[in-house]
Amino acid sequence: MAPPKAVLFDIGGVVSPFQAIVNYEKENNIPDGWVNFAISRSAPDGHWHRLERGEIEIGKDFFTGFGHDLSDRAGWKDFCNRKPKAGQKRLKDVANPSQLGDPTSLKAETADSEPTDQDRGASSTSSHNRSSPSQPPSHASPRKTLKDLARANPSQLGDPVSLKAETANSSPTPDDRGAHRPPTTPASSPSSSTTPTPPLPTINAETLFWAMMSISRTPDPHIYPYVTYLASLTPRPFLLAALSNTITFPPAHPFNVPTSLSSTLRRLFDVFVASAEVGLRKPHREIYELALREMDRWDRERGGAGVRAADVLFLDDIGENLRTGREVGFRTLRVRLGASGEARRELERILGVRMEGEVKAKL
Repeated sequence: MAPPKAVLFDIGGVVSPFQAIVNYEKENNIPDGWVNFAISRSAPDGHWHRLERGEIEIGKDFFTGFGHDLSDRAGWKDFCNRKPKAGQKRLKDVANPSQLGDPTSLKAETADSEPTDQDRGASSTSSHNRSSPSQPPSHASPRKTLKDLARANPSQLGDPVSLKAETANSSPTPDDRGAHRPPTTPASSPSSSTTPTPPLPTINAETLFWAMMSISRTPDPHIYPYVTYLASLTPRPFLLAALSNTITFPPAHPFNVPTSLSSTLRRLFDVFVASAEVGLRKPHREIYELALREMDRWDRERGGAGVRAADVLFLDDIGENLRTGREVGFRTLRVRLGASGEARRELERILGVRMEGEVKAKL
């Protein structure tokens, strides 16, 4: 396949990574993905979305509303009960009871008594193959205690909680993981037929927001130097464009001065479409079509034949954004968090342009 004519980059998450959400969730023992889930669920009129469309300003009202979006109890329940994504393990995939940590198995792991047929559960043989209680086995062997059996293979215990887990299609919750969860999390009740919804996490929306803004100003160590390198080539072999959901800071704010990363980034691109400036945001189709029109106009004004959707390679870190890009007709490349080095190597392969050495871009 021929190289694209234009390369369209997302900024937050690609050129500058959005690591702050991951960090905040880890530091505050919040299940991975809840913040992004809550933000996505509040679309299209959640406070984050309205901010990125330039409809509201950063201030007390925004932080109050954003905190409310992150504290949606119905959304939290849906998040805990959601179906697993492709490649995500289901509860039955991690059904080793010593990992699930249900009370029956954990108790067995410390028991010194001999295992009964009931304890053996799934591993106990049918009645005609078992020795009768009145007939001792013909060959004596060292008797294993219940905890010996549990340590050797907990799934042999066959307690109801674990056996049910082995057929469950739901995603494992923090309660299901038992021994693998942080010790402060209470174990689920063995008498409950369904796993109760864990407590809704408490999130300081203002603290999270400014952490996100601060870390997003750090350029990605792989993608950003490569964009800088492409922009330095004369003539430029590709039209370089950006399509990003952005936020407008107050005029006097340090993040809004000419020396900021956002201002430096703009000089690298021929076309820059920012959600807060156009009143649209990804993943809505209209902003993709706007970006395509701007790239086409830019190319025609310089004597080119224009840019079609099929001429564009679009990079983003969010699957939903990439899906709309493909619907418009763009080629796409996903930049996964923590794997931007792999994405850059693939981008170099697609474009046929390998960066010579490392470019130390100054911000």
